[in-house]
Amino acid sequence: MPWEKSFDIDAAIQEAMVVFWRKGYEATSITDLTKAMGINKGSLYNAFGNKKALFDRALLTFDKQNRQKTLSYLSTVEDGHAAIVELFDGLVAESQADKDHKGCLLVNTALDLPNQPDDVKDMVTKALAGFEDFFKETILRGQSYGTIPSSVDPEPTSKSLLSTVIGLRVLARGTFGEEGLEAVRSEAIRAIS
Repeated sequence: MPWEKSFDIDAAIQEAMVVFWRKGYEATSITDLTKAMGINKGSLYNAFGNKKALFDRALLTFDKQNRQKTLSYLSTVEDGHAAIVELFDGLVAESQADKDHKGCLLVNTALDLPNQPDDVKDMVTKALAGFEDFFKETILRGQSYGTIPSSVDPEPTSKSLLSTVIGLRVLARGTFGEEGLEAVRSEAIRAIS
């Protein structure tokens, strides 16, 4: 008799994503996952294959629900300067609301990139490159709108802003409080002003 799933795959991935986000891949056990997902080990293996495959699905889900969704929305903001300000305002607000200091699953994974398998390295690298592309396009949009000075070079500034996002996400995990995060945000905005 073939295996039949008796749980919502998407809801299970959501629960797994939160566990990986809090604990990281290595520290997350199969027991942690099955407990959070409300399924048994057999169901986990039948539905996802293994912990690594489940992590891949969770990381993709996180990327779609967070980075892709946010950047897609901000790409519709006509004024590039306003879009970048809104992004950093949102990152600071989100970091302040994150009482567990989870940070960002993509950034957390990027911090251990040399130890990740090639497919995870590729996923994270593409996500970060997408973030950098967003900054380049948004700076150019702001320049055409007249709110970002033409003296701002999109190429190095986009790299700097990406680095600032990563730094903010890492520091928000407990090193910096609101005042420190606001200072990081202010410096990011200064780069495009």
